[in-house]
Amino acid sequence: MQVFTPLEIANQAGNKYLGVLVAAKFARFVNEFPRDRSVDHEKKLTTRALEELTKGGLTYRLLKRPRQET
Repeated sequence: MQVFTPLEIANQAGNKYLGVLVAAKFARFVNEFPRDRSVDHEKKLTTRALEELTKGGLTYRLLKRPRQET
Protein backbone atom coordinates (compact mmCIF):
# COMPACT_ATOMS: atom_id res chain seq x y z
CA MET A 1 0.00 0.00 0.00
CA GLN A 2 1.37 3.38 -0.97
CA VAL A 3 1.21 6.20 1.57
CA PHE A 4 0.70 9.80 0.48
CA THR A 5 1.80 12.43 2.97
CA PRO A 6 -0.13 15.67 3.40
CA LEU A 7 2.98 17.54 2.24
CA GLU A 8 3.08 15.65 -1.07
CA ILE A 9 -0.55 16.43 -1.70
CA ALA A 10 -0.21 20.07 -0.63
CA ASN A 11 2.75 20.59 -2.99
CA GLN A 12 0.52 19.84 -5.97
CA ALA A 13 -2.80 21.30 -4.85
CA GLY A 14 -1.94 24.27 -2.66
CA ASN A 15 -3.21 22.66 0.54
CA LYS A 16 -3.97 19.14 1.68
CA TYR A 17 -7.72 19.64 1.96
CA LEU A 18 -8.08 20.89 -1.60
CA GLY A 19 -5.85 18.04 -2.80
CA VAL A 20 -8.05 15.41 -1.21
CA LEU A 21 -11.17 17.02 -2.70
CA VAL A 22 -9.62 17.08 -6.18
CA ALA A 23 -8.49 13.46 -5.90
CA ALA A 24 -11.93 12.34 -4.67
CA LYS A 25 -13.68 14.13 -7.52
CA PHE A 26 -11.30 12.49 -10.02
CA ALA A 27 -11.88 9.04 -8.45
CA ARG A 28 -15.65 9.52 -8.84
CA PHE A 29 -15.10 10.55 -12.46
CA VAL A 30 -12.98 7.46 -13.20
CA ASN A 31 -15.53 5.23 -11.48
CA GLU A 32 -18.10 6.12 -14.17
CA PHE A 33 -16.07 4.34 -16.87
CA PRO A 34 -16.36 0.58 -17.40
CA ARG A 35 -13.42 -1.39 -16.02
CA ASP A 36 -11.78 -4.58 -17.21
CA ARG A 37 -13.00 -7.25 -14.79
CA SER A 38 -10.32 -9.74 -15.88
CA VAL A 39 -7.62 -7.84 -13.96
CA ASP A 40 -7.39 -9.27 -10.44
CA HIS A 41 -5.00 -6.86 -8.71
CA GLU A 42 -6.21 -3.50 -9.87
CA LYS A 43 -5.38 -0.48 -7.71
CA LYS A 44 -8.17 1.25 -5.86
CA LEU A 45 -9.56 4.35 -7.52
CA THR A 46 -8.58 6.63 -4.66
CA THR A 47 -4.99 5.38 -4.82
CA ARG A 48 -4.89 5.96 -8.57
CA ALA A 49 -6.33 9.45 -8.12
CA LEU A 50 -3.79 10.40 -5.44
CA GLU A 51 -0.96 9.03 -7.60
CA GLU A 52 -2.08 11.18 -10.52
CA LEU A 53 -2.35 14.22 -8.28
CA THR A 54 1.10 13.82 -6.73
CA LYS A 55 2.68 13.20 -10.16
CA GLY A 56 1.10 16.41 -11.44
CA GLY A 57 -1.14 14.63 -13.91
CA LEU A 58 -4.36 16.35 -12.80
CA THR A 59 -5.29 19.86 -13.76
CA TYR A 60 -8.20 21.63 -12.15
CA ARG A 61 -9.60 25.08 -11.62
CA LEU A 62 -11.53 26.58 -8.77
CA LEU A 63 -14.92 28.08 -9.48
CA LYS A 64 -16.56 30.71 -7.35
CA ARG A 65 -19.88 29.67 -5.98
CA PRO A 66 -22.67 32.03 -7.10
CA ARG A 67 -24.11 34.13 -4.31
CA GLN A 68 -27.64 33.34 -3.33
CA GLU A 69 -30.01 36.23 -3.03
CA THR A 70 -32.00 36.39 0.19
